[in-house]
Amino acid sequence: MNAVPTPPDRLRALRNPLRILARWLGTQEWVMRMAPVIIWLESHLRAWTGNRVSLIGIAGLQSVQVTVPGRKSGTPRTTALLCIPYGDGYVVTGSNWGRPEHPAWSANLRAAEEALVKAGARESRMRVHMATGDERENLWKFVVDYWPGYRMEHRRSGGREFRLFVLEPTRSATTPRES
Repeated sequence: MNAVPTPPDRLRALRNPLRILARWLGTQEWVMRMAPVIIWLESHLRAWTGNRVSLIGIAGLQSVQVTVPGRKSGTPRTTALLCIPYGDGYVVTGSNWGRPEHPAWSANLRAAEEALVKAGARESRMRVHMATGDERENLWKFVVDYWPGYRMEHRRSGGREFRLFVLEPTRSATTPRES
């Protein structure tokens, strides 16, 4: 992908002071121990509001729900992820809250060529590729600039190389979801 990374929206940070708090909390190791509670709250908040409200969004950050078939079962699997705007698409990071193993969703995404991506009420099919080599190195710098907590999570993981995925729009149109 030759798209230029979209820098973090500084004006948005000023409009939502919770973003500053979220970026600080994201660098605190004790928050990683709260992952099960945060994940439960995130999924239920999304379900209760029809995907209109998320904890990540309340904190002034962007997120997407990514759905791909399970690589073994073929059953659709959906995961809510912090995302980083990148050109017309997104970058998602397999940090797994700093655990030493890759998250299960990243193996499914790695096996997929396309994913169904929901950003709020907008849903679209996107091409998926895992960044490697120089692309990954450049994206890693971009990713930790956007979410500094990834440095701490990387350290906690024992230095595991996080999988970075680029999600790019396909030619088909993005459609708003019916309410």
